[in-house]
Amino acid sequence: MRHRDPRVWMLAEAVDMIYSADQLQRQFFQIGHVDNAPCWQPPVDMYVNEHGLSLLIALPGVAPERLVVTLESQSIVVRGERSFGTSLGSGAILRLEIPYGRFERRIGLPDAAYRIADMQFEHGCLRLQLEQHP
Repeated sequence: MRHRDPRVWMLAEAVDMIYSADQLQRQFFQIGHVDNAPCWQPPVDMYVNEHGLSLLIALPGVAPERLVVTLESQSIVVRGERSFGTSLGSGAILRLEIPYGRFERRIGLPDAAYRIADMQFEHGCLRLQLEQHP
């Protein structure tokens, strides 16, 4: 039920929006497991177009040589590791929200046979183009 004073319900709406944004931020890097070791899962955008599927996988701070991409039965798997670097310098950690360590993301694909047509790493994202093949 909305309050009669617009400032009160506007504040309530703003608090709800902040809460939702916080939940999204926490879901951005989900914790999972690979071979019984903790890992994180990078977020993925997937689009379908006339050429096949396009995937954009957010991998900030991951070196391209630390990536392995495999096409498996009805899924594509991206594995690697984000090393804890010294980019911030030395000192005591006050907050550590960006995930480090091993990661794996298994992305289910629509029913069809695919091949990796193009793979590019740019601006901290891995861009994949998958094409259907007979």
